[in-house]
Amino acid sequence: KHVTHNEALRMLDASVQLSVPGPGESAPPADPQEGQRLLVGSGATGDWEGQDNAVAVFTDGAWQFFVPAVGWTAWLREAGTWAAFDGSGWEEMAPGRWGVNASADAQTRLAVAAEGTLFTHDGADHRLRINKAAPGNTASLLFQTGYSGRAEMGLAGDDGFAVKLSADGATWRTALAFDPATARVSGDAVQRDAADATPGRLMLAEHGLLRGDVVGTVSQTGGTATGAVIESVDGAGGRAVKWADGTMMMTRRVTFDMNESAAQSFAYPQLPASVLAGAVAGADAAEAGDATKRQALADLALWTDAGAWVLQLPQPAGPGTVTLNLSVTGLWY
Repeated sequence: KHVTHNEALRMLDASVQLSVPGPGESAPPADPQEGQRLLVGSGATGDWEGQDNAVAVFTDGAWQFFVPAVGWTAWLREAGTWAAFDGSGWEEMAPGRWGVNASADAQTRLAVAAEGTLFTHDGADHRLRINKAAPGNTASLLFQTGYSGRAEMGLAGDDGFAVKLSADGATWRTALAFDPATARVSGDAVQRDAADATPGRLMLAEHGLLRGDVVGTVSQTGGTATGAVIESVDGAGGRAVKWADGTMMMTRRVTFDMNESAAQSFAYPQLPASVLAGAVAGADAAEAGDATKRQALADLALWTDAGAWVLQLPQPAGPGTVTLNLSVTGLWY
């Protein structure tokens, strides 16, 4: 038991607070000092032969060797850093790198593999700073799937904050970009100008209501408007105005022959899907002083069919014509 106790003490002397000059030598020093501890390098010779990676301790005038376990550490005095035994050799633990359940490297000097990482305050505020050297460099947060980039936000290649997206990690699109001088926003996620009403893009409410596709071609799918708000069409001597809700209003100015009792037909500027109501009125105030024309307008019958206004007098009113304004309201779908 006396021998076993001494061996245990010697192992403690060798392993506890282990400090050595360097990472390992292949041959023992010519004049070792009592209690000197060294790491044996690979290809050891002389008194160290066959003791690769062992901890060598000079005690009682002889070398004693201790086989390290995985995880033993030693302070390398000359390098000013730590070394750890990984089962096959002593590897320096670079002070500029740190891996937590992950391997750090020259580019990623801090690596963490965990379900969460917490940065918290120390009594008040907490600010995470990401600094770059020059405007053309990058300071950003990169979000990845399988180590392939999918989204990035920050100062990527200039001093304007941007949000970029990628479907494959190779081709990137700028969704939002902020001008640091004006705070103006651009990018594929916002309208390019006041007339841009591309579906899916953010726009000013006033642009959407007053500018974007207000006047254009109306359209619908299943009763839902998909085009402009108002469409104006000229045709057949008149005008048709169509609204996004399906309403259609048409007007036309015509010259009516008062000396004719047969029905006179005047085509709509554009064919409606259905007709709701029609109206007729005198168009020229100067004609109001003509009693014959006033009587003709009073006696005039109006009805609407699928494609035209139809006007008729019960009997001829006399030679001449009267100018009329015709209108009709219907639906375009």
